[in-house]
Amino acid sequence: MFGVMNTLPEAIENRLLEGKCLCGAVRYTVKDEFVYALNCHCSKCRRATGSAFKPFAGIERHKLSIIEGKDTLLIFGEVNAHDVHCKKCCSYLYSVVRDGAFVHVTMGTLADCPSIHPTAHIFVGSMAAWFTISDQLPQYQEFR
Repeated sequence: MFGVMNTLPEAIENRLLEGKCLCGAVRYTVKDEFVYALNCHCSKCRRATGSAFKPFAGIERHKLSIIEGKDTLLIFGEVNAHDVHCKKCCSYLYSVVRDGAFVHVTMGTLADCPSIHPTAHIFVGSMAAWFTISDQLPQYQEFR
C-alpha cells in the first residue's frame, strides 16, 4: 500500500474534518486519521471529476459520517463498491472501496485541511496526454 500511516499527537488524531458538496446540501465529517492519500490519473477518475486527476485520501468507512443530506446522496455502483455524489449539484464526494471497508474521500470536498497530503501519482499509464506532472512525487503505472 502507498502512503504513510499518520503518527500524529493525539489531539490531532482525534480532530474531525468537515466536508461538503458544491451546493451545501450534503455535509460530512471524517476523522483526520487518513491511512493514505494519492493522486489517481485513471480514466474513470478523470471522467468523474472532469479534471486531470483525482486527489483522494483513504480511511476506514466507519470514520466518515454524513451529517446533513443523507436523502440527497446519489450512489453509482454496488453496496460495497460505489461512488457517492450529491443529487442536486453532482459533486463527487467519495468512493466506497476495498469490499466496503474503506472510503476514498475526494480531497477537494474537504472544507478543512487534512494532516495528510498525496504521496504518489497512480495510474499514470493512462493519464491525460495533455497533462504534465510537475511535482517530484513517485509515479506508478498502476495501483498495487
